[in-house]
Amino acid sequence: MEFYELIQHYNWDSTRALIYSKNAADVEKALNKTERNIDDFMALISPAAAPSLEQMAQQSRELTLKRFGKTIQMYVPLYLSNECTNFCTYCGFNHNNEIDRCTLNKDQVLDEAKAIRDLGFEHLLLVTGEHPRKAGFAYLKEIVELLNPLFAQISIEVQPMQTEEYKALVDAGLHAVYVYQETYYEQRYPIYHPKGKKANFRYRLETPERLGKAGIHKTGLGCLLGLEDWRVDSFFTALHLQFLKKHYWKTKYSIAFPRLRPHAGSFNPDYPINDREFVQLICAYRLLDENVELSISTRESSAMRDNLAKLGVTTMSAGSSTKPGGYATKDESLEQFTINDDRTPDEVETALKAQGYEVVWKDWDVYMQHA
Repeated sequence: MEFYELIQHYNWDSTRALIYSKNAADVEKALNKTERNIDDFMALISPAAAPSLEQMAQQSRELTLKRFGKTIQMYVPLYLSNECTNFCTYCGFNHNNEIDRCTLNKDQVLDEAKAIRDLGFEHLLLVTGEHPRKAGFAYLKEIVELLNPLFAQISIEVQPMQTEEYKALVDAGLHAVYVYQETYYEQRYPIYHPKGKKANFRYRLETPERLGKAGIHKTGLGCLLGLEDWRVDSFFTALHLQFLKKHYWKTKYSIAFPRLRPHAGSFNPDYPINDREFVQLICAYRLLDENVELSISTRESSAMRDNLAKLGVTTMSAGSSTKPGGYATKDESLEQFTINDDRTPDEVETALKAQGYEVVWKDWDVYMQHA
């Protein structure tokens, strides 16, 4: 069974009603367990769990320390292209937005890579808009091969591809792929993705399964918090995680928590998630799965990120630019969204060390991928 077939057994409104029907007894039952299931996760993300946030945070902290120790892995995004054929209503790269567009050539990519290496990073996330002709498979394979000797770990966040293309990228040195469903609400998905290849809900949804078949080391999942009810979307993200762990158990998994941020255009979220709810969600994931990596970006404030380091997050970006050429030129005119933590990598490291955490710039070499 594919995951798409599995979620046909779930109704969005019924799932939402079930989450909101959870009570204090359900939350207490979940908190008293050592191994939790998807029903317990429902209770932990429900409004009924809000009064138990301190207990959730304490348990989340203990589980994270047990599994990961006091370490935070650092990465940085390198935006290769902001050209896009999609019309996503919430994104600054929307094809209709009148912004300057560019795709970096190899010399420009190397300039960016040098600037990033000078900041100390060894873990690199390559990001593009979705433009198969200008920044498609052939371009990405060329860039992965170009950068592979320079970094310990290369990941991508780009358009979904076919299994054979992913296999070729893995052979070229690719470590991980991050692909976010944005929302699992199939009936409303077209509202946010009216045109372009991303409008194909099922093709995007089944990308992690193609990645599993391709032998990728790590897959990153997530939904765009604020697009639809974050509790329901997070339930389906957790369900997706459990499905993938069962069927593609050799792959490692990561969960990201992008909250909608200001961008070029006029989209405002209908379902914002506040800070306490945000912390509740991250802790709920840790209580569900003590092994999954939890990642936070510079979309969040410095205070929030420093706090989350103590509660369950294992991976952070720092010093990020969300535009092509942003590290070598410092021009923010092409950015995808506005960052909220603008500290330098050194400043982030200093803040984490003050809390007793070790910052990990490199914990993976590509040769280990083929061992």
